[in-house]
Parts: sequence; C-alpha cells; structure tokens
Amino acid sequence: MVSAQGRPVRPVGVLALQGDVREHQAAFGDLDVATRLVRTPTDLEDLSGIVLPGGESTTLSMLLSSSGLFEPLAACLGAGLPVFGTCAGMVLLAREVLDGRDDQRSFGLLDCTVRRNGYGRQRWSFESSVAAPKISAELGEEDRPMPAVFIRAPVVVTVGPGAEVLASLPPDLPGGEDRPAPVVCRQGTVLASTFHPELTGDRRLHRLFARMINADPDG
Repeated sequence: MVSAQGRPVRPVGVLALQGDVREHQAAFGDLDVATRLVRTPTDLEDLSGIVLPGGESTTLSMLLSSSGLFEPLAACLGAGLPVFGTCAGMVLLAREVLDGRDDQRSFGLLDCTVRRNGYGRQRWSFESSVAAPKISAELGEEDRPMPAVFIRAPVVVTVGPGAEVLASLPPDLPGGEDRPAPVVCRQGTVLASTFHPELTGDRRLHRLFARMINADPDG
C-alpha cells in the first residue's frame, strides 16, 4: 500500500547492526519516507522494504548470525521483500564473493560476482562521479553525473544475465580499467550499489528504491 503522494505507507527497514544506519535514515527522511531500525527478527514485521547499509561485510555477516536475523531476513528476501544494499550491503546480496572469509555468508540474490575491498585498503578510498542515465530516465529527471563515495568498496567482477547494470564508473578511474565498471545493479526487487549514496546529497537511488517498493501492489 502507498500513500496518495506515492510513498510507502509501511516503513522501510534499515539494518542497524553496524554501518551507515543514521545516514540512510536521513536520506529517506529527505524523501518523507518512514524508516524503522532492524536489530531483531521481530523488527522485520510489516516492512515495505529493507536497506543493508555500508559497513564491514564480514562483521555484518557475523552479527546477522549472532543476532538470529540471518535466516528470518533470508526468508523475507526470498519471499520478495525489496532490498537495497550499499557497499557491504551489496557484498551481502551477491551470488559470489571473492576474497571473503571462508565463513562469510551472503544471501545470493544478485546475479553478480563481487570482490570484497576490490579497490584496496582505506587509504585508497575515493570520490568520483558515475554515469547514471538509466536511473535519471526512470525517475523522469534530467541526466547528470551521480556523485559517489567509495570506501573500501567492492568491485563488481562479473554481471550475470539476471542482473541489470544501472550505473558505471568511467574506465579512466580506479576500478574502471579499460572498460566501464558496474557500480549500481538491479535484479527484480534487489537494488545494490558498490558506493555510499547515503553520504552525498543526491537522493536518486533512495528515490528509485522507494519507487521499486511502490511498484509492488502489496508494498
């Protein structure tokens, strides 16, 4: 169910075990979308969608298990709950994770292979602009570069036929190598970015996720 203004009536959950939790809350607040912090399985009840924020992917994996959240969240996602993963959140959603710990778990919902910390250590973090004409067109906005903050970010190594690339890093920037590197991917009700959109003032990805939720008649 959505409001007359096109916003989800039920709150968007923000996984609140570690990472950029408040920043995602603030981003959705700018769009007048209500949020709920998710720390226990009962917090998953009656959500319209959920965000898996940036942070440290192995830590998030362990906390999801120790909190008892992993299996209930996996069940919700498997049943079609829309999910938006950023940075470490994308690692948690990827079908295959390279350079992760042997005991690291992922939900395997996004047909991509990602390399954890693919751009290098913290000191190799950087800011850039990415081309996102598909996102602008879908939102009915004039196309413009999307600011992006990469902090120990994963690199998308391969994209399978089930996933769609929505934005890419130019080939002349770190990680782009000799071809554009995918940095935003979508597959059904799954949206993921390798960077931290919550750390900029650009709300297009959060707006896109809200629109994805609204496309679900039960959202």
